[in-house]
Amino acid sequence: MKLCIAEKPSVARDIAKVLGATTPKQGYMEGNGYCVTWTFGHLCTLKEPHDYAPELKSWNLIFLPIIPKNFGIKLITNPGVENQFRVIEKLVAECDEVINCGDAGQEGELIQRWVLQKAKCDKPVQRLWISSLTEEAIKEGFNSLKPAEDYKNLYLAGNARAIGDWLLGINATRLFTKKFGGNKAVLSIGRVQTPTLAMLVQRQKEIDAFSTEDYWELKTKYRDVIFNAAIDRLKTLDRAEKGLEYLKVNPFEIVSFEKKEGKEKNPRLFDLTGLQVEANKKFGYSAENTLKYIQNLYEKKHVTYPRVDTTYLSESLYPKIEGILRKMTPYHDLIEPLLGEPIPKSKAVFDDAKVTDHHAIIPTEIIPTQGLPYEEKTIYDLIAKRFIAVFYPECKISNTLVEAKVGTIPFKTSGKQILEAGWRAVYAKDNTEETTEKEKEEEQTIPEFTVGETGPHDPMIHQGKTSPPKPYTEATLLRAMETAGKQVDDEELREMLKNNGIGRPSTRANIIETLFKRKYIERKRKNLIATQTGIQLIDTIEDEVLKSPELTGEWELKLRKIESGEYEANLFKEELIKMVTDLTKKVIEGKAKVFTIQEEVELKEKKKSEPAPKKELAAWEDIKCPKCKSQNLIKGKTAIGCSDYKNCNFKITFEIFGKKLSEKQLMDLVVKNKTSKLKGFTTHPENLTEGVVTLSPEFTIALA
Repeated sequence: MKLCIAEKPSVARDIAKVLGATTPKQGYMEGNGYCVTWTFGHLCTLKEPHDYAPELKSWNLIFLPIIPKNFGIKLITNPGVENQFRVIEKLVAECDEVINCGDAGQEGELIQRWVLQKAKCDKPVQRLWISSLTEEAIKEGFNSLKPAEDYKNLYLAGNARAIGDWLLGINATRLFTKKFGGNKAVLSIGRVQTPTLAMLVQRQKEIDAFSTEDYWELKTKYRDVIFNAAIDRLKTLDRAEKGLEYLKVNPFEIVSFEKKEGKEKNPRLFDLTGLQVEANKKFGYSAENTLKYIQNLYEKKHVTYPRVDTTYLSESLYPKIEGILRKMTPYHDLIEPLLGEPIPKSKAVFDDAKVTDHHAIIPTEIIPTQGLPYEEKTIYDLIAKRFIAVFYPECKISNTLVEAKVGTIPFKTSGKQILEAGWRAVYAKDNTEETTEKEKEEEQTIPEFTVGETGPHDPMIHQGKTSPPKPYTEATLLRAMETAGKQVDDEELREMLKNNGIGRPSTRANIIETLFKRKYIERKRKNLIATQTGIQLIDTIEDEVLKSPELTGEWELKLRKIESGEYEANLFKEELIKMVTDLTKKVIEGKAKVFTIQEEVELKEKKKSEPAPKKELAAWEDIKCPKCKSQNLIKGKTAIGCSDYKNCNFKITFEIFGKKLSEKQLMDLVVKNKTSKLKGFTTHPENLTEGVVTLSPEFTIALA
């Protein structure tokens, strides 16, 4: 018997269907010589300090740094996890061969290897590696299984990442909390989290320190075209008014007129970060929500694997492109112009040298139906249009530069015209974002001018104010994480810097959400603002190694080199151990600072003057099912249940023992496994009318 282990029940179902393993059993499917089972994402985790020695449960500086001789793994403490692991353990013992069908990425490899390690697997292991969940892709994947040994470096990199995060997170968090927290707060430190926060704090300090100044510019209008004086901004109104008087008495003359034709390159296909950036810019979606929507689309087979960091396709995909385009019937009008000739095979799209574990995100041949939720529809539309746009011709433009003078003061203007829309035609009907005055001027249509021509002009003064740096949005923060804090607009240069980015595409959304949960940052409209607590934490950390995006980017590069076999995982671990040891010594011997918790003070003051605002409840769709741990919950007409109810069966009705529970009470029951004390129950079998509703580890409801 061959045992297939997928990362979640829904994926296991898709694989089982293709393999003909259609007989349902407790925790797996069986048939045609296969058993197909699943994990719920992480079943195992690295052991905690107290698992190595009971005294390490105590947060005490004398025990730091905590460096286990050998890192061990353990099952996550959860009845559902433990039950499912027992199923896997039994099947591993009985099978002849294991096929690792985990998520085809570094984290997916780590999840599966830890489970097999915990189950003491000594059977041959094969690896299924697929980029979409369509039936065709699964069949192709099973026809080209590879030995698990081929992915050993991927596991070593994932394991090194987990150990690195443990060493730094456990030791630095305890170290700074005990030294500076004053028993009032946990000061959370992380390998990626802290440099990301440092970038936000640095930007916040630049904004706070910025002093706005007025300035004046001279402009003039000639033949309905705005010209700007090519001189430094004027610091006083008096000088501007004198300049204006000078312009009024001097003639306007064209000095040079230059028109150049050029091309605007097609946008690149999406990697995960690019998609998150675009979704944040266009729809205001958070990185975490975009990841959730694209993951849903992937599991519904509409798009390829999403957790990718490349914008290129494998050359082997080229023969399939026309077939995918022909299936995309909702976009027929945009696709029809491409089908008259062979699809272009450009190096900007197809390049094996630029493809890592997976290719860029593209649609599959399975097109969404009308029932797709709005948010998923918008994400699919972004991916579909980008996929179509890369095969259109480049956009041809005309750039015009005009230089002029009024007396001795030089003036210039520029304009851009689209000669042939090319790929821009794909986006012609999209709502365009509001353009700034500067952008309007740059895109103004310039008539033909003759060198030496003169004529009447209409001079004016423009008053402006200097602007502080812009706060980060999720879009700009994701780009900064991708390039380790460097401001990079050029696509090709950004592609080169990805290896040194901080975090991975699949983890960056979670890092940002962690900063929100820790109250180190907050959201004001689209902007991300460092809180006083976040600023104080970064000011408390004197060691640049913890705060520097560049140094964290270097660690990330080493992890990638482990993945490609160019660097030793043990060497990476030794370097981190030395760093943690040096850091511990330095901080313990250093002077303690006073760390005040700003929010607590503000809250107390608010309570005196005004009632606290009502706490907003989380959306059910953002809460993981407590039973299967893999799917999110959904709210129906009469109950809250798992979105994968057919397989998971988790459900809580609104009415319990004759009493209808409020949304808050239901949320407490799901999240805390109990409600507060309630009254008004009318149908309890033992005639209880009040008590606490509880949710047992077996997911049964009781009144106590």
